[in-house]
Amino acid sequence: MAILVTGGARSGKSSFAEQLAARLGKRGIYIATSRIWDEEMAERIEKHKQDRNRTGFEWRTIEEPLELAKQLTNLAAAEALLLDEAEIEPPVVLIDCLTLWLSNLLLLSEEKSGSSDDLRKSTGEWLEPQVQALLTAVAAFPYPLICVTNEVGDGVVPPYPLGRLFRDEAGRLNQRIAALSERVFLVTAGIPVDLKALAFRWDDL
Repeated sequence: MAILVTGGARSGKSSFAEQLAARLGKRGIYIATSRIWDEEMAERIEKHKQDRNRTGFEWRTIEEPLELAKQLTNLAAAEALLLDEAEIEPPVVLIDCLTLWLSNLLLLSEEKSGSSDDLRKSTGEWLEPQVQALLTAVAAFPYPLICVTNEVGDGVVPPYPLGRLFRDEAGRLNQRIAALSERVFLVTAGIPVDLKALAFRWDDL
């Protein structure tokens, strides 16, 4: 069962996702996609870990900035063996977040493309297999899975090619993950809204 949690920066989406995980299981696996670029980022990541540990919910953190699909596939296999042997409840897996993962991939693609003119074409050819592998892994994942992502299309159009590409690809990725997800929550000012429960349906016309 996949659940998507989306929202803007500092909307409370990560906090909501962590509380949701604690309601869905007795232990969690936290897949962090952020990369440590500087001391401020390292301090922020450490604070997040401490905040999670203070809740009393058991978290195991995995740092995975790029290979999300492989990580989910490996986790499913490893947990299947553990559950068979120990007869315990499966973990809740929380990915935080998809847009950071996408950003990591796009930065790699920019390095490979060599010029902004070739960026969109080269990224399209290289990125789609990565996204498709993730979609396949999410759809096949047998345990509770919460994916956190960012809403990036509500602001101004980015003034540079990589920013515009990121916005476009993030919007497409969010739509595709949402289509696979049983529930989708939008969090604004700390208030979650169940989007799929409120969604318009063509059959209602």
